[in-house]
Amino acid sequence: MTRSADAHDATPPVTVVIATRNRRDALCATLDRLNRLPGRPPVIVVDNASTDGSAEAVARLHPGVRVLRHRRNTGAAARNLGVAAARTPYVAFSDDDSWWAPDALAEATRILAAHPTTALVAARLLVGPDDRPDPVDELLAHSPLRRLPGTPGPAVLGFLACAAVVRRDAYLRVGGFEPLLLIGGEEQMLAWDLAACGWNLAYTPSVVAHHHPFPVRDPAARRARQARNSVLVRIMRRPVGEALSEWLALVLRAPGDSAARRAALSVLGALPAAIAKRRRLPDAVLRDIALVERASRTAEAVQAADADADAETDTAGAVPDVRLTERADAGQPGSASEAAAAVSSAPWPEARHG
Repeated sequence: MTRSADAHDATPPVTVVIATRNRRDALCATLDRLNRLPGRPPVIVVDNASTDGSAEAVARLHPGVRVLRHRRNTGAAARNLGVAAARTPYVAFSDDDSWWAPDALAEATRILAAHPTTALVAARLLVGPDDRPDPVDELLAHSPLRRLPGTPGPAVLGFLACAAVVRRDAYLRVGGFEPLLLIGGEEQMLAWDLAACGWNLAYTPSVVAHHHPFPVRDPAARRARQARNSVLVRIMRRPVGEALSEWLALVLRAPGDSAARRAALSVLGALPAAIAKRRRLPDAVLRDIALVERASRTAEAVQAADADADAETDTAGAVPDVRLTERADAGQPGSASEAAAAVSSAPWPEARHG
């Protein structure tokens, strides 16, 4: 075997972590694809209390994959268990319906190793059998944030978990995905927490992931989760006035919107836990968030205008992309006085680069 072949087949310093629940067949198909990656990186599956035999199927069909079982469904935070169990400096996330391109993990680890101030690289995500670019890629590629010298790509404050590779120690230092959120918009808070600790996050289109998503099982439930989590994240990280305004908006919509009603009630149930976890983001991060949100609203307005124009000419595509709009949060940072009553005084831990 040649030296170049040895290098190509060397095990990359990255572990793939998958959180799953009741998607046995898709999970096993994804593991088949990951098993064909150069170097065959280690894979950890965290099973969220599946009842369809997922864990048993993985143990039988993929004995080299480590399976960690949760007794209850912990949502996205199940990934935290997988990251803690990993023994590599970097961790790549996959879903049970997503996987990495053959050279993606080697490229991601090369980038992270060469850029010690970067904690996370957000990959280009290709969707479906025809490899359509995910709409979120466009937002990340045209991020309005200033790109700092010595960083590998546009600076971002958001990502898609199934297309992200993280520096393990940075992830663990900020606590990973927030368990209170379960699932739905959980990436946002992790991105903010990493930025608050001084880490850079970058969009790197040379790293590629594939996603063949399942149809949304319950669209109304998904909308309710997204709305609930948007308020909870504001309670935990943003000026208090923002959270109150958004919750009141849900209450006003509740009489005619079951998802809004469900979200508003769910926020009340989670409120004590959210307040206990509150830590206001640094002003610099809040300013960057406001910049990103303004750009996102502009993109949505352009998309809506294009959809209206299409409708007038009887062309397709008049319906805005749900995933794009659900991942964009409205609102501007409020004044310091609004948050004074509930701001945590604990400092954010500094990033440990190098």
